[in-house]
Amino acid sequence: MSEKTRYSDNDLNGFRTQINNKLEKARENLLMYQNILNHNDTNTVDDTSPTFKVMEEGANVLSREEAARLGQRQVKFIDGLEKALIRIENKTYGICRQTSKLISKERLMSVPHATLSIHAKLNRFN
Repeated sequence: MSEKTRYSDNDLNGFRTQINNKLEKARENLLMYQNILNHNDTNTVDDTSPTFKVMEEGANVLSREEAARLGQRQVKFIDGLEKALIRIENKTYGICRQTSKLISKERLMSVPHATLSIHAKLNRFN
């Protein structure tokens, strides 16, 4: 019995559905972070309240910095998912870029944008 060199079209369709669902949620999260950064999520009186509340302003800055960091992470995640969809179209999805063997379905279900098998990923650190 020969080793499979790629996932079947049926498998790829299942992965596509999962990735599209994750992509939709990731885009919603990105929009939420963008709204936080643009103050679109609050009905505060920031523009009319006194500016001498240093502690509160410091907390707001930290919250905005965290939202910016999480937003950047979402952008990277969305990019990875979009590239995974391209690999599905090219029928190269799930093939380890280092070993050219199939990445396990379990790994792809938990990290759908993975391009390395667990074995290849662990060998990078040795």
